[in-house]
Amino acid sequence: MTPSEAFVETLVANGVDTVFGIMGSAFMDAMDIFAPGGIRLVPVVHEQGAAHMADGYARVSGRHGVVIGQNGPGISNCVTAIAAAFWAHSPVVVVTPETGTMGIGLGGFQEANQLPMFEEFTKYQGHIANENRMAEITARCFDRAILEMGPTQLNIPRDRFFGDIDVEIGEPIRIERGAGGEQSLDEAADLLASAEFPVMISGGGVIMGDAMAEAVELAERLGCPVVNSYLHNDSFPASHPQWCGSLGYQGSKAGMRLIARADVVLALGTRLGPFGTLPQFDMDYWPADARIIQVDADAKMLGLVKKVSVGICGDAGAAARALTARLADRTLACDVTRDERAATTAGEKATWEAELDEWTHELDDFSIDVIKESIDEEGNWLHPRQVLRELEKAMPPRVMVSTDIGNINSVANSYLRFEEPRSFFAAMSWGNCGYALPTIIGAKAAAPDRPAVSYAGDGAWAMSMVEVMTAVRHDIPVTAIVFHNRQWGAEKKNQVDFYDNRFVAGELEGGENYAEIARAMGAVGVRVDQLEDVGPALTAAIDAQMNEGKTTVIEIMCTKELGDPFRKDAMSIPVRHLEKYADYV
Repeated sequence: MTPSEAFVETLVANGVDTVFGIMGSAFMDAMDIFAPGGIRLVPVVHEQGAAHMADGYARVSGRHGVVIGQNGPGISNCVTAIAAAFWAHSPVVVVTPETGTMGIGLGGFQEANQLPMFEEFTKYQGHIANENRMAEITARCFDRAILEMGPTQLNIPRDRFFGDIDVEIGEPIRIERGAGGEQSLDEAADLLASAEFPVMISGGGVIMGDAMAEAVELAERLGCPVVNSYLHNDSFPASHPQWCGSLGYQGSKAGMRLIARADVVLALGTRLGPFGTLPQFDMDYWPADARIIQVDADAKMLGLVKKVSVGICGDAGAAARALTARLADRTLACDVTRDERAATTAGEKATWEAELDEWTHELDDFSIDVIKESIDEEGNWLHPRQVLRELEKAMPPRVMVSTDIGNINSVANSYLRFEEPRSFFAAMSWGNCGYALPTIIGAKAAAPDRPAVSYAGDGAWAMSMVEVMTAVRHDIPVTAIVFHNRQWGAEKKNQVDFYDNRFVAGELEGGENYAEIARAMGAVGVRVDQLEDVGPALTAAIDAQMNEGKTTVIEIMCTKELGDPFRKDAMSIPVRHLEKYADYV
C-alpha cells in the first residue's frame, strides 16, 4: 500500500472516525481517502479551535481526539490547545505534516522545526523519517496517548505520504491498570480504619478511569464527606448526600470547612495541584496535620505537591475497589460517629447553599460602586452570581458544560454540579482564553445525544466565537453563554486590589452585540438583560439544540462587579521609587 493508506488504515484500526482541522496540501494525499476509511474531517475556522475540539472529543469519549493541519503556521496554531490537553490528560494525537525532506533547512515556504514546538506538552513525539515506518510510528503515537494519558505528536514530512510500501497494520496496545502495590494498599486501609474524620477528594483519575461507582462505594463505606478536586466537579454525583462541592478557586466553602477537619485525606485519582489547594475566601483550609493517602496512576505525581503518608501508584477505580474490600469486614474508628458526621456534612452544605442564595452580588467597595453605576447608566443589568444560580437551576439532565478562563467563569465553579463523569471541561492549569466554545463543539461531536453548553466572558469569547460557524456549517449544535461585562475582569481585580483602581487595558467598551454577530454567523442569537429571562433562554436554547439541531448564543448583559482575585499569593502592593509616580492616582 501507499504510506497514506498505511496512515489512514492505522487510524481506522484505532477506532478513529472524526478528525478536526483545516485542509492543506501537506496531507492532501491522505485526506483524499479519509471518507473511504470512514473518517469524517470536521473543517474548522482556526487550528487552535480544532485542537480544542479534539480535546473535548477525547474527554467525553475516552477515545483519541485527532487534530491535523497544514505544515508551519497551521501547526503552530495548535500549540496552545495541545498544552491545555496536556494538563487535562487528554489522549489527543496532533498530526503535524512538515516541510518536505528535500527542502528542510533551506528556509522554504511554511518551513518550521515542528518537534520542539510541542516537546513540553506531549508524552511522545513520533517522526516519520522513512515512509516504511508509517504504520509503526503512527500506531505508537496512538498507543502512547492512551497508555500515558496525554497528547502525542506525529510529525510527517509531506513527501513521506507517497511511495509504495509493504506493511502490516498493527493492533492497538491496551493495558489493564492495577490497584497498586499490596503493601501500600494495606497501609492505606489501616490508616483509613484508624481515621476519626476521613475526607475523600475525588479527582480527574476517577473520571478518566470511569470509576465514579467505585468512588461512591468506598465513600459510603467510610461515611465521609467527598469533595471534588479543582475543576473536576463531575467526579462525584452532586445529588449524593456525601458530596460537598469543589476545592480550589471559587469552590465550595462547605467542602473547605469539612476538609479542614480531616485527620486523614484520601486523594483518589488526583495530583493535588497547587491551584486546587491554595487558600480561598480567606480560608487556609488545607489540614496541616492530616495524614494523606494519594492514589495516582502516574508515580511521579505521588507526594509532588503535598507530603503523603501513603502513596499508591494505581488506577483510581481499582484502588477504590481494593480498599473497599479491605475495609468491608473491619470495624472503623469513624463508624461510631457516622450519624454525627453525616449531620455535620449536611449542616455545612445547607449553610453554604443558603449563603449562595443570599450572595447575589459582590460586596467590596469597588463592586458596590460599579453596581450603582450600571443601574444608573445601563439599566438594572444582571449580577453574575444571580445569573449563575439561574443557569444552574435550568441545566438539563446529562448536560455537558465547558468553561473558559476569567472572572465570571471562575465564580461558576461554585454553581456547576453534575451527576455523571465526562460532563465538565475546563482548561485546567493552563488557563487559556478561547477554550470553552471549541471544546464543547468537540464534546458534542463525540456525544450528540447530550446537551452541550459553553460559558465564556466577552473577552475570551472574542478569541473563539468564529467557531460558531463550524458548529453551524457542520451540524454540531451547541449552546454558548456569553457573559458580557465589557472588561477583562480577572486581571482588572488585581488593579483594584493592588494598584489603587488604576486601570490599564482592562476595558472592552465597544458597543458589541454578540447576539447580532451570532445571527450573522447563522446561529440563533439572544440578548438577555432581565433575570427572569435567564432560565427560559437556556431552556429554549437546549430545546433548539436537541430537537432542531440549532446553535444558540445567549448574550447575558452583566454588571462589572468582580469576584475574588485568582492569586492573592502571586501579587503584592507595588513600591514606586521614582518621584514622578508620587501623585499618580
